[in-house]
Amino acid sequence: MECITGMEPLCGSSMYALSGSGNLTWQNLDLSRQERSSQKKQSPKTIWFTGLSGSGKSTLANEIEKRLFTLGYHTMLLDGDNVRLGLNKNLGFKKADRIENIRRISEVSKLMNDAGLIVITSFISPFHNERVKAKEIIGFNDFIEIYVSTPLEECEKRDVKGLYKKARGGEIKNFTGVSSPYEPPEKPNITVDTSKMTIEASTEYILKHLKPLLK
Repeated sequence: MECITGMEPLCGSSMYALSGSGNLTWQNLDLSRQERSSQKKQSPKTIWFTGLSGSGKSTLANEIEKRLFTLGYHTMLLDGDNVRLGLNKNLGFKKADRIENIRRISEVSKLMNDAGLIVITSFISPFHNERVKAKEIIGFNDFIEIYVSTPLEECEKRDVKGLYKKARGGEIKNFTGVSSPYEPPEKPNITVDTSKMTIEASTEYILKHLKPLLK
């Protein structure tokens, strides 16, 4: 990946502090999070989908957003691939880059929550510690974790993007479930397995358990 001139030290990893960051001061804003959320008549939350590639995260996140939108909620969906094509395009898939990927998403989600929005994210987010840090950034009371627990065998059988085949063939390094671990959530708010339920049934199940958490 080519670097933008002058940004070479940041390419491939962002574990560097920007020069002069010690001179920054937090700017207080006149409009509060409470005022913004009150305007939208909702309680801002981040709905965090986690699971293996091919588990059904993106499909479910999209379905849930459509249903919430229909119900009058103000939402924004952050999808893993979409974010990596923009905000996080300078990050790779080594552990340090994956950690930074989740940190950035957590900060963006918090900003959107501060704007009064309900954020829906769809990321593999394989490491337990990084999901805990995401909760700390966003706020434990505002973080709703949905574990799409579809087994590896089923995800690999689907292989919608052909990624597992490439990973097994050595074409993709650090691939979750093959050459990099996935650490399942210990106490997710909601768990759903799309190998046992259709997308429609899974969506209804999630929505049923999600609505009380959005109050």
